[in-house]
Amino acid sequence: MSVTKEQVQAALARLVLPDGGDLVSRDMIRALSIADLDGREGVVKVSFVIEAPSPAIAQQMEPLRQAAEKMVLSLEGVEEAFVALTAHGPVPASSASARGEAPSLKIGGHAKPQAGPMKPPGVGRILAIASGKGGVGKSTVSSNLAVALARQGRKVGLLDADIYGPSQPRMMGVNTRPESPDGKIIEPLYAHGVTLMSIGLMLAEDKAVVWRGPMLMGALQQMLTQVNWGELDVLIVDLPPGTGDVQLTLCTKAEPSGAIVVSTPQDVALLDARKALDMFRTLKTPVLGLIENMSFFTCPDCGGEHQIFGHGGMAAEAEALGLPLLGQLPIDLDTRLAGDQGVPIAAGDGHMAEAYAQIAKGLVAGGMA
Repeated sequence: MSVTKEQVQAALARLVLPDGGDLVSRDMIRALSIADLDGREGVVKVSFVIEAPSPAIAQQMEPLRQAAEKMVLSLEGVEEAFVALTAHGPVPASSASARGEAPSLKIGGHAKPQAGPMKPPGVGRILAIASGKGGVGKSTVSSNLAVALARQGRKVGLLDADIYGPSQPRMMGVNTRPESPDGKIIEPLYAHGVTLMSIGLMLAEDKAVVWRGPMLMGALQQMLTQVNWGELDVLIVDLPPGTGDVQLTLCTKAEPSGAIVVSTPQDVALLDARKALDMFRTLKTPVLGLIENMSFFTCPDCGGEHQIFGHGGMAAEAEALGLPLLGQLPIDLDTRLAGDQGVPIAAGDGHMAEAYAQIAKGLVAGGMA
């Protein structure tokens, strides 16, 4: 019989915090999951997140994270454990929520004309992650690349600009509404070493965004210029699919340093990826490289490799255009599970974390991030 969540929580409750209480009684455990390992009955992998009260406290909790990992690995039947640290910024005492009120900031008004650029102060580079069509894993690549760059020592922000379909709150494991103490400046959230802002943090998860173009541009303008991004080496912008208002506004107003286009190798995805490439060419935004996602699938039973969506399409496109192929990422179950659980696969160890680390190293080495 495999270990239960109750047994894991009981083990973690034995880890006493320096200022009293434990991880369970202080409600610091998030996204606890138990999964069978390689289909072996009774042998499991345990994953969870320790959420610290603030980024400063999180920086001091690495020994506790390691102790929690060892504690879980000591349980019978647990062969692997993945424990991540995250934190939310402290709520200012003068904030509206501290007074029991909702923030007065309104998101999604009509954009006011900007005389100058909308690049946030203190942000070194803006890196747009784009795709011609939806469903190719662009948001998964964005969140994992942000985490991988943070693990390379970069100061990273992640802006979820997919207004109609924001997925970064779920993928990054955050669900707290950002604060706006003065009704003008938004305090972003912080998770897995990344500063985060998304329209999905301002709305209920199942609430549809039914806005016209000017409201989209207003929301993007606010998330660029009214968020306290601080000092960042790179701000990754997870763009919506297609070539519409958000892309046009970002490229013409925010001075992005470059873009990365994500696609699967199948022909129908490449058709739309070419449109995205042409859009950046038209808007004079340099394309830094291409990423082929869902490039292949390795069968866990026989070890055979299968090209479900075709083979080499993005590699051929990169060669034809003279662009770098930054990476070829496989279809991977753990990557999907990690995103659903709010702990990007790049935050841990293993072959997928290493794959994203290699892409991040290439960007840093090339001066692109």
